[in-house]
Amino acid sequence: MADLPLILVVEDEKPIARFLRAALSNHDYRVAFAETGCEALLMIESQPPDLIILDLGLPDMDGVELIDAVRQWSPLPIVILSARDQEKDKVNALDRGADDYLVKPFGVGELTARLRVALRRRARSAAGADGQGGVFIAPGLRVDLESRRVFRGDEEVHLTPIEYRLLTTLITHAGKVLTHRMLLRDVWGPGHAEEVHQLRVHMANLRRKVEMDPAQPQHILTEQGVGYRLAQSAE
Repeated sequence: MADLPLILVVEDEKPIARFLRAALSNHDYRVAFAETGCEALLMIESQPPDLIILDLGLPDMDGVELIDAVRQWSPLPIVILSARDQEKDKVNALDRGADDYLVKPFGVGELTARLRVALRRRARSAAGADGQGGVFIAPGLRVDLESRRVFRGDEEVHLTPIEYRLLTTLITHAGKVLTHRMLLRDVWGPGHAEEVHQLRVHMANLRRKVEMDPAQPQHILTEQGVGYRLAQSAE
């Protein structure tokens, strides 16, 4: 039992907490609960979980304050589960360091899928590898990070420097939602946070080169109004 992943649920609504306990236990997770941000911080320090499910509306602090506190010392995956459905709330939480964001009401299937993605990403980061032997592999896509070669199926495709930086940034954070601001900052540098149209143009060009069907992308997924996420091969 101790080998099962430990999920810390930070949620003050008892009916939702009870529902999550049953749902997560049925999917082979151990579950711990905190009703306040302060209680959660004490639990994280005493027994660090493998992942945090966080509601933003806590009685003693805003959930983004908890994200800030955790991110000062820990890369633990944080999945937001909140009734706040505004894009600005999603972008703010993700920019502050959350790994993913689901809006209530939610489906258990989608939640557990997002948890698996976040846990795989954490395991890959802990192993110090973004791919296998310096190679990122997904169905129909292979990126050799050492030789900087990209293959769609058996065909090598040629990317511009900006497209390649976009792709490798997505690979580094595979499975995590990256906001427009994060991508603009990491690829173009400070001072480009408002150039979302430029980002969309380059992302569309990248999709045309790496996706088998750019109209129905399987790798580079859009998080509407928020940013992009690179699907992991086992997703």
